[in-house]
Amino acid sequence: MADKTADLAGPGISTYEEVEKILPAGYRPLLNRMDTQRAVFVVKRYIEEHLCRELNLDMVQVPLIVDRASGVNDYLDRDGSRTPVEFPCGLGLPSPIQAQVVQAATKWKRMALAQFGCRPGEGICTDMRAVRKDYFLDHDHSAYVDQWDWERRMTSDQRNLDFLKDTVRRIWKVILGAGRQAQEQFPALKAGGLPDFPEELVFIHAEDLLEMFPDLPRKQRETAILQRYPAVFIIGIGWVLKDGYPHEMRAADYDDWATDTSAMTGRSTHGLNGDILVWNPITRRRHELTSMGIRVTKETLRTQLEISRQLDFLKLPYHQAILKDQIPLSIGGGIGQARTFMYLLRTAHLGEVTVSVWPRQLKEICANKNIHVLE
Repeated sequence: MADKTADLAGPGISTYEEVEKILPAGYRPLLNRMDTQRAVFVVKRYIEEHLCRELNLDMVQVPLIVDRASGVNDYLDRDGSRTPVEFPCGLGLPSPIQAQVVQAATKWKRMALAQFGCRPGEGICTDMRAVRKDYFLDHDHSAYVDQWDWERRMTSDQRNLDFLKDTVRRIWKVILGAGRQAQEQFPALKAGGLPDFPEELVFIHAEDLLEMFPDLPRKQRETAILQRYPAVFIIGIGWVLKDGYPHEMRAADYDDWATDTSAMTGRSTHGLNGDILVWNPITRRRHELTSMGIRVTKETLRTQLEISRQLDFLKLPYHQAILKDQIPLSIGGGIGQARTFMYLLRTAHLGEVTVSVWPRQLKEICANKNIHVLE
């Protein structure tokens, strides 16, 4: 079962022979390695400053490790197949703490809103680092993950699609602004003859996307819609569609994918979450930048855990806090830093903008294609 970003390299791609075919031929990076790093930090500073300004957030510290018993770590999927790195720690303790390296800070952020005393309309943003060891490592999936993980407190009357869309538009405005800033400081980024970043972000429900392309698998549906609109936000990811499958599997205990939104849309729709997807003209593939959504209430938490057959999670501290209304209502998400750098700086591989571990086969393929993967 896939997590919110893991699609290997694309539909059915799971070998490096196939990855070699999809990496661009004749690639020439628009910036040298040092200028790429300089541009990375131009984008990073811009997004952190302007995201906080647009959504009324403050930058805060975020954990790299959490206690397994807290239930705070992100499962990424519904069946727990993507397991976190885990180790005992605490020298001299009779029972060591079973610590886990975070896979995302999704649950921690919502609890942190109360810890930092955020009121409705206020929130936090983090420079999050994580390890997701169960990925197939290709050009846009790494075991090392960096995200702007953000969370904003909200009120019950804001749990609707209009509020979700307004937040998404603000985020897209920030991403576009960061791209323009990078182009201004590094004019070579505009010299590649590539299409400019799209101003408009198109919203589409997962139900409607299936109706438009009923004979295509999910990833191919995303690719098809991006041929029409190079930037989209797909709403309602996790609910079972008419074909009997969800658009993509989602963890049951953070984003709300079960709420019936038919009264808001006038047709059969569900979910208050979604993903920003863009068409990457370098890799000529779909490219996910962010996954986000309005968070579960105690009612939708129970519904989604029941659907996922994970009601035993309700005994964990995080889930108990939701049931007891000890955690604020919120909206939040994670913006992939390396993916955003890759998209805005027109690179072909995550390894050009971030440092991680990569298989020997992949590094050899990249070297042959003039892709400079950082060591």
